[in-house]
Amino acid sequence: MSSYRVRGKGRIDASRPIVFTFDGKPYTGVKGDTVASALLSHGVHLMGRSFKYHRPRGAVAAGSEEPNALIGTRRGPGRFEPNTRATVQEIWSGLETGSQNKYPSLKWDIGAVNDAAYMLFSAGFYYKTFMWPKSFWHRVYEPFIRAAAGLGVAPTEEDPDSYASRYLHCDLLIVGAGPAGLAAARAAAGTGLSVVLVDENAEMGGTLLSEPQVRIDGTPAWDWLDGELAALKAAGVKLMTRTTAIGYYHENMIGLVEKLTDHLPELPEDTPRERMWRVRAKQVVLAQGALEKPLVFHGNDRPGVMLAGAAQTYLNRFGVKVGDAPVVVTSHDSAWYAAFDLQDAGAHVQAILDTRATPREDLQAEARARGIPVKLSHTVTATAGRLRVKSVRVNPVNGTHVGAGRWIRCDALLMSGGWTPSLHLFSHTKGSLVWDEDRTTFLPDETPEDCVIAGAGRGLWGVEAALRDGAERAAEALAALGQSAAGTRHRVADDRTGTGVTMRELPTDRNPGKAKAFVDFQNDVTAKDLRLAVREGMRSIEHVKRYTTNGMATDQGKMSNINGLNIAADALGRKQPQVGLTTFRPPYTPTSFGAFAGYHRGAHFEVVRKTQIDGWAEEHGAVFEPVGQWRRAWYFPKPGETMDRAVARECAATRASVGIFDASTLGKIEVVGPDAVEFMNRMYTNPWTKLAPGRCRYGLLLGDDGYIRDDGVIGRMGEDRFHVTTTTGGAARVLNMMEDYLQTEWPELNVWLTSTTEQWSTVALNGPNAAKLLAPLVEGVELTEEAFPHMSCVECTVAGFPARLFRVSFTGEIGFEVNVAAPYGRQLWEKLWEAGQPYGITAYGTETMHVLRAEKGYIIVGQDTDGTVTPYDAGMGWAVGKKKPDFVGMRGLARPDLQDANRRQLVGLLTEDGSKLEEGAQIVFDPTQPIPMKMVGHVTSSYDTGTTGRPIALALVEGGHAREGETVHIPMPDRTIAAKITGTVFVDPENSRLKI
Repeated sequence: MSSYRVRGKGRIDASRPIVFTFDGKPYTGVKGDTVASALLSHGVHLMGRSFKYHRPRGAVAAGSEEPNALIGTRRGPGRFEPNTRATVQEIWSGLETGSQNKYPSLKWDIGAVNDAAYMLFSAGFYYKTFMWPKSFWHRVYEPFIRAAAGLGVAPTEEDPDSYASRYLHCDLLIVGAGPAGLAAARAAAGTGLSVVLVDENAEMGGTLLSEPQVRIDGTPAWDWLDGELAALKAAGVKLMTRTTAIGYYHENMIGLVEKLTDHLPELPEDTPRERMWRVRAKQVVLAQGALEKPLVFHGNDRPGVMLAGAAQTYLNRFGVKVGDAPVVVTSHDSAWYAAFDLQDAGAHVQAILDTRATPREDLQAEARARGIPVKLSHTVTATAGRLRVKSVRVNPVNGTHVGAGRWIRCDALLMSGGWTPSLHLFSHTKGSLVWDEDRTTFLPDETPEDCVIAGAGRGLWGVEAALRDGAERAAEALAALGQSAAGTRHRVADDRTGTGVTMRELPTDRNPGKAKAFVDFQNDVTAKDLRLAVREGMRSIEHVKRYTTNGMATDQGKMSNINGLNIAADALGRKQPQVGLTTFRPPYTPTSFGAFAGYHRGAHFEVVRKTQIDGWAEEHGAVFEPVGQWRRAWYFPKPGETMDRAVARECAATRASVGIFDASTLGKIEVVGPDAVEFMNRMYTNPWTKLAPGRCRYGLLLGDDGYIRDDGVIGRMGEDRFHVTTTTGGAARVLNMMEDYLQTEWPELNVWLTSTTEQWSTVALNGPNAAKLLAPLVEGVELTEEAFPHMSCVECTVAGFPARLFRVSFTGEIGFEVNVAAPYGRQLWEKLWEAGQPYGITAYGTETMHVLRAEKGYIIVGQDTDGTVTPYDAGMGWAVGKKKPDFVGMRGLARPDLQDANRRQLVGLLTEDGSKLEEGAQIVFDPTQPIPMKMVGHVTSSYDTGTTGRPIALALVEGGHAREGETVHIPMPDRTIAAKITGTVFVDPENSRLKI
């Protein structure tokens, strides 16, 4: 048995030894141990190095709030994870673990030189040091910072594990399975409701696991716990261990991450490593308990200095003494109990140091009965020991006066500054907090979500208070669900309640400006750093946080936030509520990328959407490109053809005869209802009232700011029905925008919106012979200029299929888009392909489509617009209704800055030397101006020779519409290219080619 293992103590199985390694050295633990408890059982406190100063660090806590003991874990190739908390990682035979942030070894780390020069690394060090000389940033400072950044090493091998995700709906979700959570679950059990109880630990029970002396209704705590869990399981309550609630989102959705295999020596086949649960609960009970606060004093980070409650947990839950000769320093009653438990387990507590003058008399009596020396009104001013605490400096305190100190030898120092409610999840709900002056902490107040807080999470201490409050809060949640709960009042014996006082920093006999009194252990933030930040002008707690990095470590300030707040408030001379708290954000604890990704990895990372015609394109040698989530044919090369030659051939063939294009990916939305016309009038810039059924119109959609969001051709299929098309990648965004306005701004309109993108296959025919090819296959309409002019639509039959036929063009040629039910897409394509053979029909892809549309000056939203382009900037003022009373974006367009004549406007460019421009290239008016040059625009679209005989480009240029004919310059790395500003239409400006 390990030298610090206490026989008969803990909930571990001493009969099942387990061998694992730490930094390559084998250690033996037992079933039920964590890495931290197993190492502590061998007297190993040194587990890592701090981020900035590389100071030796050991476990300070016993749970997920641990800031110091971060390790890397490995389970063979690819299964490596950095920054795992040793305090929660369960051991299994063969587990490989290692310390982090050290070189060449944990005991001898050359990075510790930073600790000797700590006065140079004060708050704001990066901001002050890496400013000058400016030229050093890229060559010296940035490489240095990047090399020093981080704690663990990121994995380099592919992760072979799988990750899963599920949805869960329940009536009541209870987060935290301590006394309050158990009581809440028991109150809800048997009501017929679906109840879920989750806890991040391997065992449920919370504080009961560390306080076996408690008796509930005459039954020992652990026996009572076993009976309660069995009863809950029998009642149908879903019990989930190793499951962390990482985030609380809108409408009572809670994210849970369940660890399934990290504790197992052998991986079950086809079992994911972790599972993400997205739980939608009607009511939520948060019973997450409270976190113990460290005390702030010089040397409080040395290995062997830990929270008193953690020492109690290691003893009573894991059967491990954290030291044979510990000293306890506290400002709260709870630490006295930790001292008593350690003394009773065979340790020799050297002293209990209480900063208070008059702690409870019964506690003093128990200490005397055990022979533990007690020193009241005393403080710790320093610790000693290179890699583990060896002694502490103890000083009497009288008001603000600190007396002469003396050293007490010890092998552990246990500290407690009281307890802080765990409010992270509650804060995710945007719930308000209220300051409790008596407890010197924030407590939960109101929340917009359907949740209640129970137990220590709202400032109640003791098992009996938690049990009572859990049942009462559950009754509130049940009442909201229309249920009642039978009240159960438990009798609790040997309960440990208590009070304390809050200390910002412990009084010291040292120079406060040189004291290494740590507040944020992981980021090496000291009390003097916080006070310096205030002196240097940081008034907001958020600014203090960012200037010092306090609370920005992977524990999200669980150990540091309240102490940091108290010190900052004192430095500012304000009350804590006036300073406030920083923002808590999900996830509650660090969460693997795999858990978030779930099934979305490799080929499943993003679902590839394919049209019905995709198979034909693949069979005919198409080269594909991703567009949004769609796979689209990019071009169709013939043997030996380059992309440029293939595109040039496709362009020429389409303009000369007929080209065929798969346009199925266009977004399609059906707008139907008695108020469909009014809805369209309000959404789009164009007027729609006078558009007759059977006719189409180009529509522009703006945001509230007046900038172009989307566009597309819209057909009026009937008095109350519109067939709306959107850009390929914009369908979901446009539908969401429409639904948002319909539901929140205009709920009085009788309109229904339906996404139909997947319901239609769309084949586009373009070219002089398009009508000749299509006419024999169409029933129900004559394809003549008189019967079916440009911008017409009709429901008819094409090649034997019911269809919606549109006469529209994105090429400037005679064009048709044939929409048929999606499953018939390939059959339609093949019939059109066969019918087009006499005309030399040519399949073309997205690149040719881009060239042909650019030759006509047709924009692509997102390429020729960048989120700051208005219709007038794009030369499309004609699409804005001048007499419309209102539409989305109308008021945005009226802003003075959007009417400035010098805004960047869309123009054409022709280079003087006939070279092709690069898309995104910057434009200047004067190439001789000194660097940095004033950029006046950029190239949005650029194409090599299509059918114009020379390269063309579109660009956004300041005041471009008034500069037609002027020359601009495009600086490139090897030369500067001159280009003339032209109109945006390069082919058939009279649109004569659109006529049959």
